[in-house]
Amino acid sequence: MRRHEELTPNEWLAQVQEDIIEPDLPIIDPHHHLWRHPGIDPYLIENLWDDTSSGHNVVKTVFVECYAQYRQDGPEQERSLGETEFVRQQAEASDKNPKQATIAGIVGHVDLSIGEGLQALLQQHMELAGGRFRGIRDAGACAKHPEVMQIAGRAAVDHYQRESFRQGVRLLGKMELTYDTWHYHYQNRDFLDLARACPETMMVLDHFGTPLGVGPYASQKDAIFEQWEKDIADIAKCPNVVAKIGGLAMPDNGFGWHERETPATSDEFFEAQRHYYLHTIECFGPDRCMMESNFPVDRWSISYHVLYNGLKKIVADFSETEKLAMFHDTSARVYSL
Repeated sequence: MRRHEELTPNEWLAQVQEDIIEPDLPIIDPHHHLWRHPGIDPYLIENLWDDTSSGHNVVKTVFVECYAQYRQDGPEQERSLGETEFVRQQAEASDKNPKQATIAGIVGHVDLSIGEGLQALLQQHMELAGGRFRGIRDAGACAKHPEVMQIAGRAAVDHYQRESFRQGVRLLGKMELTYDTWHYHYQNRDFLDLARACPETMMVLDHFGTPLGVGPYASQKDAIFEQWEKDIADIAKCPNVVAKIGGLAMPDNGFGWHERETPATSDEFFEAQRHYYLHTIECFGPDRCMMESNFPVDRWSISYHVLYNGLKKIVADFSETEKLAMFHDTSARVYSL
């Protein structure tokens, strides 16, 4: 039985309730979205608070672009300014409630390859964000089999290779802004080349480089993981790259939790995904890793408090200092929060 046939998303998630592990550990969630898209349940500040206040000590968050509330007219490259305006308004609402998590950072979107006018456009985003603008995600995800995917990336095949794009990434570094990206496992080597070509820009690898597990990839998981391990180890050698570790509960990762009668438990999450986390932490080190929620996308598979229980179980054997780095301090440093 698919979850949406009988229950609302909240009812479906509420079937799994767990005691909170290490409830006092301060958390910055460095990757979530907000939206008001037609045909999709809205996810706004009050919905975010429902999740972040479910037991863990989430003190700050970072919004990451998701094509939300774009302007409907005006020059094409300026339409994403509407998203920054929208999130600033949501963030200002978060400032008024000291008992809830504050949206402290905004990672927006522009086309980094536009050349002339890019710096001025970035300045507009910074001004509209009210001091919260931290970087850009102009993601490289290019789906080879979009027909089998719930969220199919639409970037060009040569997204990372274009010199105009690389010049834009370098400009981010000069402006002390970060570059976030999301792509698929078969693009990790291309991202490695990009990181080497733009060493002065702080880059954030989202979602482990998204190992896929649906369609033709469902039968290749072992081979994909073996190559992924090598790629992550090589990417970690680039000192300008940090890793957001999370975002593997999306339907396209292939765990299938979104189609079950009940969502994942933290023990199931731990067993299924710990090897991705532990390998990445081993390669990057705790001070270059950030535990992320990727909500509400991963909310299709697991609830917020259960997810963070799973994350804490994965790193249970690490020191308190290392845990603090992964859950809070690395995000605070990378995004200047």
